[in-house]
Amino acid sequence: MRSIAVALASLFGFYLLLVIALFFMQRGMIYPAPKEVASLPAGFEEVQFETADGLTLKAAYRAGRDGRPVAVFFHGNGDSWDGASQATLLLAQAGYGVLLPEYRGYGGNPGSPDEDGLYADGRAALEFLTKQGVGPGGTVLIGNSLGSGVAVQMATEYRPAALVLIAAFSSLPDVAAERFAWLPARMLLHDSYANIDKIGTVDVPMLILHGDQDRVVPFSHGQRLAEQANATEFIAFPGMGHELPYTEEAQQAVRDWLPTIPRLTR
Repeated sequence: MRSIAVALASLFGFYLLLVIALFFMQRGMIYPAPKEVASLPAGFEEVQFETADGLTLKAAYRAGRDGRPVAVFFHGNGDSWDGASQATLLLAQAGYGVLLPEYRGYGGNPGSPDEDGLYADGRAALEFLTKQGVGPGGTVLIGNSLGSGVAVQMATEYRPAALVLIAAFSSLPDVAAERFAWLPARMLLHDSYANIDKIGTVDVPMLILHGDQDRVVPFSHGQRLAEQANATEFIAFPGMGHELPYTEEAQQAVRDWLPTIPRLTR
């Protein structure tokens, strides 16, 4: 019995150390910013804008043709403006403007990423567009995976012409609790990105895309968001996973949906 008690105590000690380590190391896991700085995507210019807390961030930008609105693409946690340019390729080809913000700590930008910081980055990106003469009514906010949290928050503060969410989660704690059921994940996380609590307040046309084989953000998250949202179209993609935004099918769906939005004016 004593040996069993010792073994259980050792296991509990190991578990406790693991929980403590994850608590302090979580942001490195949530924000695995690519170490290499991606080259500027073809057809884009590098621009800079300053955040409210004093960081100068870079982004890739191309203006729209003939007054077309600008798609602002907030990428996922392990991506860069290179991947974001691939996810917006058909929109760029169709003449839409595209802004690809790089978050703090990403792509050679200063600072360390966290939830409040990424929101500040999103605001700086939209304020940059305003200075270019593109108001909220001339923007379409697109959020992929972690970027959905930034896009939803920005949509609650600004009123874009439309909001597009791809492989979006209901909240970061929901994802963590499902993937790591053996951990007190909800108690450990510093950042929340509670899309499910905010999306019902967003009063703009919305398109939600999700692959039914997504193993990173389960399909049920997209369904739940669509149920809580207003003026929403939900499109399921059978057989597709978390790579969805880079597929031609998803990009075509976004491109074909945007002309149905009457508010796409500057």
